[in-house]
Order: sequence, then C-alpha cells, then structure tokens
Amino acid sequence: MNAFTFSAAFIAFFSVVGPPKVLLAFGGLAQAHDHRQLRNIALISSGAAVLVGLLTGTTAPWLLDVFHISTPALQLAGGFIFFIYAVGLVLGLHLGSDTAQDDAPDLVSGVRELLMPYVVSPLAMTAVLIEASQRDSFSWRSTVVGAYVAVIALDLVCVLLLAPILHRTHHATIELLGRLLGLLLAAVGVDLVLDGLYDLGVTGLENRY
Repeated sequence: MNAFTFSAAFIAFFSVVGPPKVLLAFGGLAQAHDHRQLRNIALISSGAAVLVGLLTGTTAPWLLDVFHISTPALQLAGGFIFFIYAVGLVLGLHLGSDTAQDDAPDLVSGVRELLMPYVVSPLAMTAVLIEASQRDSFSWRSTVVGAYVAVIALDLVCVLLLAPILHRTHHATIELLGRLLGLLLAAVGVDLVLDGLYDLGVTGLENRY
C-alpha cells in the first residue's frame, strides 16, 4: 500500500475493517444478545480495537525490526490467516466463536467472538503495520493511526444505529450473507498473499498488474 494522505489511509482501512466487513459479525451476535449487551459489546470491542491499533501503528517500525519481519512476509501471514477465517465463514464454521456459552451468551463471549474479525483483524493489522512503516516519521504514523481510529468510530456508530435492524434480521439471512461475505473475503486474503509473493519476486504474477 502506498497511501500518503489521511483520506487514502482512511479508504484503505475502510476497505478492510469498515462497516460492510463488521456489521454481519455484529448481526450474528444480535441474534443471541439483547440490545443492552450488544451495545456494551460494541463499545468494549471498539475500544479494544482502537487500543490495538494505537499500539500497533505507533510502534510499527520497531515491531518489524525486532521480529525481523519483511513487508512481503507480513502480507503472506495476514493473507493466509484471513483466508482460513473466510473459508470458515463460507463453511459455516465460525472460527473463534465461543460455542460453549451459546445457551447463556454473555459480554465476554460476545467480545471473544469479535477478536478475529474486528478487534485484531489480520487484514486491518497488516494494513496498519504496512502503512505506518511507509515513512519514518511520528507525524505520518499519527496520520495512519488517526485514519484507523476514524474507521473504528464509524463502525461503532453504524452498529449502534443499526442495532434494532440487526435484532430483527432473521438468522437464516445473517447466515446467508455471512457465507457470501466469506467468499469475497477469501478472495481478498488470496489477493494479499499474491501481493506478498509478487513483492518477493515470484515470477508469473506480472499479469495481475
């Protein structure tokens, strides 16, 4: 990614962790949690996502140096992890969900189900690390973190406003849309892996660009 402005960074984060990607996750939770619980889950998970983004974005260059991680390796790891999660959506496996508490859903189980798709999204964290390390300047990292936080804030507003609709949406509809989104997200994961391979100099990928 070669974003050099707040708006470009915002668009990049919107595409990987914006409302279209997270509303279905909250829609699934709305089937098992009441309105008050869903609101609290949204507030806590959004706060956790902001905290993770702040820590990751401000320390990105040092994190990559300490762990000796290259950008292509980060793209490959993020793409593979998200591809596995997306395949789980397509197959209806819901990886990372707390099925043991389905009979009595609580705040902790709701937040736990949002860890992979929202709080620590592989695509979002990959984007934050790559974007923040583009320039060796605190002002640029602040711009990246600001764009990420703005997207998370937008997610929270959308969830709170649409909570009544999510509660009334039939479970079968949520499941159908989730599997369709999983197919699309799997393609995004594959594309990120191909980006990493291309940056590593793997031949035969030139026709993608």
